[in-house]
Amino acid sequence: MYDTILVPTDGSDAANRATEHAVSLAHTFGADLYGLYVVDTQRYGKQTLGTEDVLEELEERGREVLAELEERADAGQVQATTEVVDGRPSSEIMAYADEIDADLIVIGNRGLGGIGGTIGSNAERVVRYGDRPVITA
Repeated sequence: MYDTILVPTDGSDAANRATEHAVSLAHTFGADLYGLYVVDTQRYGKQTLGTEDVLEELEERGREVLAELEERADAGQVQATTEVVDGRPSSEIMAYADEIDADLIVIGNRGLGGIGGTIGSNAERVVRYGDRPVITA
């Protein structure tokens, strides 16, 4: 049913739930698992990201989050391929899903910036405008 599963993450609790679910599904279906961390260049703005040090620090945080994802995948007997990219999260998630021809996206329902009980803006955009099945966790 699923050959390729994408799990975008920002290290939030919801993203960690999504990771656990994606690892379980990848194990069950023998699917390839891909983890993606997007440095939100819209959130920080060009002036903040104008120095190489700031961008490198944000990308390093992404690599740390993805290392945790890889550990969870290993514990679930699944190999994960991971990547850090820069841009608008929802756009980058959908573009990467196209690039890897993902059969499913498993995404946290709220990210690090989220408050309240509704679905987060990036998850909503992926659900609303994406062209493939999405599970929110």
